Parts: sequence; structure tokens; C-alpha cells
Amino acid sequence: MDSLRQLINRVDRHPGSILVMRQQTEQRLPAHHHDKAQLLMVYGGIAYLQTDEKDFYIPSNHYIWIPAHYPHNLMFNTQDLYIINIYFPAQQSSAFYDELGIYPVSKLLAEMLLFSEKWQGDYCAGSWEFEFLTTLKGVLSKENLKKFSIQLPTTDDQRLNAITDNIRNRLNEDLSLDSIAQWSGMSVRSLTRLFQTKLHITFVQYLKMLRIIRAMELIKDTDLNMTQIAYAIGYSNIAAFSNNFQQLTNMRPTEFRLKKG
Repeated sequence: MDSLRQLINRVDRHPGSILVMRQQTEQRLPAHHHDKAQLLMVYGGIAYLQTDEKDFYIPSNHYIWIPAHYPHNLMFNTQDLYIINIYFPAQQSSAFYDELGIYPVSKLLAEMLLFSEKWQGDYCAGSWEFEFLTTLKGVLSKENLKKFSIQLPTTDDQRLNAITDNIRNRLNEDLSLDSIAQWSGMSVRSLTRLFQTKLHITFVQYLKMLRIIRAMELIKDTDLNMTQIAYAIGYSNIAAFSNNFQQLTNMRPTEFRLKKG
């Protein structure tokens, strides 16, 4: 809890400043929130942002915008992950800044981050750094980029968590609603209702997202080719894998590999 208090005090110490932090400060802290909004950029791996209702997956070369006062905690396992955090004073602005969202880091945003790569600490109104970072924030809502859409709903239902853990460990198999219902000792109808009432998502949608998340991890952490990755996560049709990957991530698996660094 001391680390959590130190972080919140550091972020909110100067209410009117923009704070730049490049350390992986928020990893594995309990759920918390700040008075400031947060721009969190991820490079070199996949980060996981947990909220009360969903787990958000942030792949390399993407950012997540977290509105002020939004409870969250950050998780990641990759050692070579690099994170940039910029905390902005909460201000009246467009609807874009009132919603949590994940987007790709554009070429323009990447250039602005490169320009400010040595900046660290608080920047106050009146300084040119403050004006530059304010402009950087303004760019986000003007780019009209498509949201990254992998958001896994969570539940405290122990039966369903046991089922989803089992699915997670068997992604390479030919899984179906029938086979999972048989494993869990439930009827197909009951299992279908459980997913819909507790997760507000279908079994097929949940399985698809789990498989694509695992594919992202394999693309990042291994040298397997796309055919091997498709088979490793339960796809026998490479085209279906590529299409589902694009549907959820807005890019083909081969594009994602090029952006993983």
C-alpha cells in the first residue's frame, strides 16, 4: 500500500501540471485511480489493464487513454516491455477523453514522443514543454483512429472461472460448446445462459478473443510462423485465423509481427 500511496501522491501532487513518467511504476499495484487522466503507451510486449468489469489488452505500439478517476491496475509479464505514462490535469473536453480506449500509436504521435523522449517529471503551465504536451493530447482526438477491440469481460462466478481457465489451457484443441458443456457437467443451454448472464458475451466470442490474445503473445514471444501459430491456438484454417485476427486487432497477423518491436 505504501507504493500505491507514493504513486498517487506523485501523480496528483501538482494538480495543474502534466507529469511524464517512464518507469514501470504501476505494475501489480492494487486497483487505484488518479485525479489526472492518463495516457499509457506500450512498446515491446503486451500489457493488461484490469478494471472492475473487463480486462483490456494493450499490444506493443498501442496506447490506452484512461480518464481521470477511472479505477484500474496494470499487469504485464514481459521483461522487455517499455511503458511511457503521461498524466494530464482533468479538464472539460471532447467525449473522446471521457471514455477509456485503446488505439495504435500513429506515425505523428510516435514522432512527438521521440522528440520528447528525454522528458521526465512535472511540467507546468507557461512552459513550452507543457504547451507541447497539451498539443500532443489534442492530437489524440483528432486522428479518428479505430479502437483496438479485445476486451475480455470478467466475473466472480467460480463455476465460470473454472470453465474459462480450462478453455485457456486447451486453446490448441478443437473446442466446442458441446465439449465444454460435457467437461463442466452442464447442459449446452445452461452453459450458454451462464456466459450470457455473467459475461454478456457468447461462448464463441469469448473463445475467439482468447485465441487471438494467445496469438499475439506467440507472435511477440516466439519465432513460430503464422501457420504454426494458427495451429497452436486451434485454427485449422489459416485464412479464418487471419480474418479473425484482423477483425479484433485492425491488422493482419503479419502486420502485427512487424509492429511488435
